[in-house]
Amino acid sequence: MKPPIIVAISYGLAFTATANAATDPPHHLDPAAPRTVTVSEADAPPSIRAGVLQSTLIMLPPEEKVANVFAGDTVDWVFDGGHVASRFISVKPKVANSTTDIHIVSDHGNEYTLQLREVSNDSDPHFDSRIFLAPGDKVTKDRLTQLPVFVPAAELEKAKQEAAAAKAAQTAELKAADTKAETYRSQYPGRLHFDYVWDAKKGSALGLEQIWRDDKFTYLRGRFQETPALYETKDRKGSLINFDFSNGLYTVPKELDGGYLAIGKQKVEFHRTKDKE
Repeated sequence: MKPPIIVAISYGLAFTATANAATDPPHHLDPAAPRTVTVSEADAPPSIRAGVLQSTLIMLPPEEKVANVFAGDTVDWVFDGGHVASRFISVKPKVANSTTDIHIVSDHGNEYTLQLREVSNDSDPHFDSRIFLAPGDKVTKDRLTQLPVFVPAAELEKAKQEAAAAKAAQTAELKAADTKAETYRSQYPGRLHFDYVWDAKKGSALGLEQIWRDDKFTYLRGRFQETPALYETKDRKGSLINFDFSNGLYTVPKELDGGYLAIGKQKVEFHRTKDKE
């Protein structure tokens, strides 16, 4: 009969110990000073101390953002990366004495694996409040100086929306420009005014054929053996003016009331008729 008694006592002690461990409330935890954790593929994943009802903030290097996160236990642990892509991840255990691993992939293609452990029943009453991750491999460090290889889904969607909005705005702008140009072309003939007069004989000798204007420019066309100088007349005095000349066409960037063309002693004056618009 002795063996059954021993077994019964042993079972009772084991149960009692377990029950006490489950009912002992976790002691108060204090945040430890922020620390930097170096992660290397050749080494075991660093251990991170977390506490129930406490948040541990894990921070990637400033050059990186979180692209994806994988965790072993997503039931007893809460992981929050926010709604906007950033370098921060918040982890929080919901169950005392629980453990899990976390695998972080950055937008530069770097991978960081950590071991998370809830420590509310440890003798050390401190948990990690902030953890700075640092790459321990040369390849990982080199990637920080390069452009990102992954775009977080939120940023990708934002970029797509911005591209679509920009394309829509460009299409609307082009359409408005085409409409304006079409309207201008349809109305342009009515903007042309052939209201200049000159001595036809002198003009023919110099090569002048026609003078006209629209609402912005004055044009002089001719067949000139030598390009005449163009002057504007104001207060009966002639002054050289700015113009473009190409293939026998003078384009003056304003409406002229009068002026003249001259080559040496040859000269032909022109002016607008008295019934100016």
